[in-house]
Amino acid sequence: MEKNSRAASELRDGFCDKLTPTVPLDLGKCKTVGDLVKGMSKTAFGGRQLGEAADILYKMVKEKDCFVVLTLSGAMTVAKMGLVVCDMIDNGMVDAVVSTGALMAHGFIESIGMTHFKYDQEMDDKKLYYAGYDRVYDTLELEKNLDEAELILSDVFKKINPDEVVCSYRLCEMIGEHLTKKYGGRGILKSAYDKKVPVFIPAFTDSELGLDFAIDNIKRMRAKEPLMRFDPFLDLNKYAELIKKHETVGIFTIGGGVPRNWAQQVGPYLDIVEKRVGKDFGAFRRFKYAVRICPEPVHWGGLSGCSYSEGVSWGKFVPKSEGGQWAEVFADATIAWPLIVKAVLERLKNDSR
Repeated sequence: MEKNSRAASELRDGFCDKLTPTVPLDLGKCKTVGDLVKGMSKTAFGGRQLGEAADILYKMVKEKDCFVVLTLSGAMTVAKMGLVVCDMIDNGMVDAVVSTGALMAHGFIESIGMTHFKYDQEMDDKKLYYAGYDRVYDTLELEKNLDEAELILSDVFKKINPDEVVCSYRLCEMIGEHLTKKYGGRGILKSAYDKKVPVFIPAFTDSELGLDFAIDNIKRMRAKEPLMRFDPFLDLNKYAELIKKHETVGIFTIGGGVPRNWAQQVGPYLDIVEKRVGKDFGAFRRFKYAVRICPEPVHWGGLSGCSYSEGVSWGKFVPKSEGGQWAEVFADATIAWPLIVKAVLERLKNDSR
């Protein structure tokens, strides 16, 4: 006769199957951000995602030979998250940065002492345009800031040797050097220059930096001067060489877009090069560790919502069955990211005592 109910003697207690128990979050026991985030890792839903992300970031930073890539998209510097990037670079948590150009441009503006402002809803977007205020969701970038940035970048461009073909990481290095020598305070490109961390901007022309480069070339053309030359494949191959040198690689991603995919596709690129050109040129590399903070769900079909499991099928990530470790946090990065980084910094500080 078919059984229609479970017998009490057959019910299991979770521990016998080696399941991990959840634990209530006790704020009274949380003395630090690290305590809070560790406690959240034992709860559920987004709290667990955030806590597990901190655990994996800690592991990839602590693994001595792991090369860590930080990818950035969204208006994170306008949202005043630039110093979080600086903290990651300054504390050795990052070995390379892949970013949108806009994020680097607004961070560059912030690093020279210019200001962003809260959006006043009494001003509609038409009024903002004529007043020289460029709106980024709930924050304003001043057109005056961008004009000042163009003048500074023009000084940087003058240092380019006419015989040199440049790329984004080379230009970011030059900008970082210029800012370090001319301006006080902290900034992403300053930290990257100081720590020798390359910054790649795959979609360079999609930014204030790219537009200023193009404008400078137009001025050179009218003055019948040699034009600056830009080759994005120098970025691609520099990045691929960095990844190729390391057996273990990790990636920490804010948002999605071009930075995320450009950084991740290095695995298939090196694999294809090895198969079609030779082992001297290619390699088999996949990300062992991965953390992503992005609120976009998978079912929208965009790459920003693409799961790490899906990335396994492309040869981008080590599957969990082979030791891959991933965490995906479906949250606003301006909330989750500072908590994760602060918690890991506290752990690293405790380790050094």
